[in-house]
Amino acid sequence: MQKLEYGIVLTGGIASGKSSVCKILCNEGFEIIDADKIAHEILKKSKREIIKKFGEGILENGEIDRSRLGKIVFDNQEKRIMLENILHPKIFCEILSQAKKMEQNKKFYFLDIPLFFETGGRERYFPFLVVSVYVDREVQIQRLMLRNKLSKSEALKRMNAQISLEDKRKKSDFVIENNGKLEELLESVKLFLQNLEKNYPLFPQK
Repeated sequence: MQKLEYGIVLTGGIASGKSSVCKILCNEGFEIIDADKIAHEILKKSKREIIKKFGEGILENGEIDRSRLGKIVFDNQEKRIMLENILHPKIFCEILSQAKKMEQNKKFYFLDIPLFFETGGRERYFPFLVVSVYVDREVQIQRLMLRNKLSKSEALKRMNAQISLEDKRKKSDFVIENNGKLEELLESVKLFLQNLEKNYPLFPQK
């Protein structure tokens, strides 16, 4: 598979703050490939296939209700794997398609892939670098409960469906800490970009 010479993977866990990091990177002029956005589009395109597997109970006004589907797959590992087998290959193909187009520009860009390590990691994507957004587990739990209006047990089910942030940070080239306020995150991202520029002479090429 083609090595992504300019693609920098941004990963992390649910409620770790990747979306906030992406906004900062966009403001700095970088292009972002958004795996979640791609996943939403693929979900819509795969509607019939998913209804066939999970039934019409997941529908709301004729469309797939992601919260209903989420409750099913996070309560049942077998069904979660079933859904992943439908979506992940299609998501991967679209991410790679967009990445190949960006590679032609010969400028650094970011791939926002929450499940990077869960879906093959470096062996599948061959990125230039991997960056993890890290948050302490208790902070992550509280943020997820507040954001998604979940109980603690529901939040833990969703977090436990992913590789821990501790493991992700160990596998990454850089780590962006996000335990504080937005102003602190902004400084962390700027420091990260400065480190990249210092260690990689070709960076940045926006």
